[in-house]
Amino acid sequence: MCGIVGGIAERNVTPILLEGLRRLEYRGYDSSGIALLDPDNAIQRVRALGKIKQLEAKIDQETADFSGHIGIAHTRWATHGVPSETNAHPHICNNKVAVVHNGIIENYQSLKQQQTAAGYRFTSETDTEVIAHAIHQKLEATDDLLAAVTQALNEFEGAYALGVIAVNDPETLIAARKGSPLVIGVGFGEHFIASDVSALLPVTHNFIFLEEGDVAKLTRQSIEIYDIDGQRVERPIKQSSLSITSVELGEHRHYMHKEIFEQPKAVTDTLEGRITHDKVVVSSFGPQAEDIFSSIEQIHIIACGTSYHAGLVAKYWTEDIIGMPCQVEVASEFRYRNPVLQNNTLFITISQSGETADTLAALQKIKLLRHSQDDSCHPQDLPRHSQDDSRHSREGGNPQHPKNIPTLTICNVPESSLTRESDLSYLTHAGPEIGVASTKAFTTQLVALALLITCIGKVKKSIDSKRETAIVKGLQKLPSLIASALKHEEEIEATAQLFADKEHALFLGRGTMYPIAMEGALKLKEISYIHAEAYPAGELKHGPLALIDENMPVVAIAPLDDLLEKLKSNLQEVKARGGQMIVFEDEQSDISSEEGFSVIKATTNVGRITAPITFNILLQLLSYHVALIKGTDVDQPRNLAKSVTVE
Repeated sequence: MCGIVGGIAERNVTPILLEGLRRLEYRGYDSSGIALLDPDNAIQRVRALGKIKQLEAKIDQETADFSGHIGIAHTRWATHGVPSETNAHPHICNNKVAVVHNGIIENYQSLKQQQTAAGYRFTSETDTEVIAHAIHQKLEATDDLLAAVTQALNEFEGAYALGVIAVNDPETLIAARKGSPLVIGVGFGEHFIASDVSALLPVTHNFIFLEEGDVAKLTRQSIEIYDIDGQRVERPIKQSSLSITSVELGEHRHYMHKEIFEQPKAVTDTLEGRITHDKVVVSSFGPQAEDIFSSIEQIHIIACGTSYHAGLVAKYWTEDIIGMPCQVEVASEFRYRNPVLQNNTLFITISQSGETADTLAALQKIKLLRHSQDDSCHPQDLPRHSQDDSRHSREGGNPQHPKNIPTLTICNVPESSLTRESDLSYLTHAGPEIGVASTKAFTTQLVALALLITCIGKVKKSIDSKRETAIVKGLQKLPSLIASALKHEEEIEATAQLFADKEHALFLGRGTMYPIAMEGALKLKEISYIHAEAYPAGELKHGPLALIDENMPVVAIAPLDDLLEKLKSNLQEVKARGGQMIVFEDEQSDISSEEGFSVIKATTNVGRITAPITFNILLQLLSYHVALIKGTDVDQPRNLAKSVTVE
């Protein structure tokens, strides 16, 4: 996901576009750029690697007067092509057309071949360049920019949000969307586009939300919108209730609380551009994803902390939904043992920051093992901690050197080490997460893993088109399911009082709810300092039952699934020993509130993928409100850091 800003006005749009980029920097900050039509009707462009401040500095250093009344700008999270100035947007064709783009053009390789044969020169590794060339090609036959863009769109497969300007039509800004959101900011004698309302709040509170397939022509005085069938349409103007400061802490007492409530949007953003026509976009995992997925026979996931719990949920999904073996391992354990790795294994790392030291070392260990038969690869070529790991591996004499172990990372930071060093990457679009206790990052990791499993199943033909569509529709329901779960906050706040004088807690779950119970226990101990542990509910008789008394609250998750009746039996075992039960259940699970049982009927109509994600939201709220009662530092709990970049 990237950030787009554009505008046409009587005034100089440069400061407006730069401020918009600053407000969209959470959408991408590996590179940025801006293109204007100057007073001589020539395209002027400045691009820079890094954050927006690098772009501003470059503009100040290199241009005496960088101004214009029409322009487009972009802040990038790399998908096709590494973060670099040449891959940064806007992209220009023959100094005639400039384009900014969110999304993925799935058929860009075939278009690139055709355009190269036609004489077009490519200067980047991105899929976006084919858009600029295609529009230029259409402009050779017409002077109408709107017509040229509309014709070019017919050639693209995939997802896009576009902003386009051209020298032959200096009074027109074109916008188009399919699969990626784009809004129009309505002003007086000026109009703007952006991928997010927040980018334009300093200049307008009136917005038009383009619908799927819409193409819009903006001038200073008018807006024309055409639907997917090319028919002129009117879209309503809506007034945003957001304030300029809404991207800050705002009305929330803590960042953790703010980030819990940002999760419906975070899920929407993570799905953006990765689904089209109720089908997953395999290339959203990278241009080589389809070839790689077709070659794999098993999955191995490495992660730490909360990300490890996401991997455990994915193990259940992988084996249940697509019938593929899946291992999940803590990175700090993996890196110091001699793993027996099978050929044709997809090696997945998960990290919010992309800099988690143990996870990064595990990835480097895999790369060393993969290339150990290559004489050009020596331990001294790797970072020092990887050299240490390689010596440890040699002491064990691991004879296996599988070569087909492609690597994929799921993380939230595009320029991170994991992203740079992996064969494939998938960026969760959670936005900045300031609270140390991960909330929306974990949720978007689960969404990314669900999409990954669906893509692999699609490529391997282990799920059919009907199943794929059902999964996609379930994921598309998630924002509303999460929003509904959040409405139970008052009830959860009251339940949190049960923990006021408690020092220990037990969390129970079965199936996918076991790793969610683990995550719930981790959250409680992280921010309230209550000692909490999680167990599979069926393991109560194998030890944990000895801990149950009136001072040990037990939190259980009771979705409506095949294991519900067995879970009810486990809960009765707790009740019989005087334990206090807090049960989060599906509305149809039929567990009654009674003495010793506090039941919160918090969700319904969830499936095997949406259930663990939705129930986890409730446990986040519980831990937050318990921490408030305990008086701890919610956002910066003692002894913890947001990113664990040292061993």
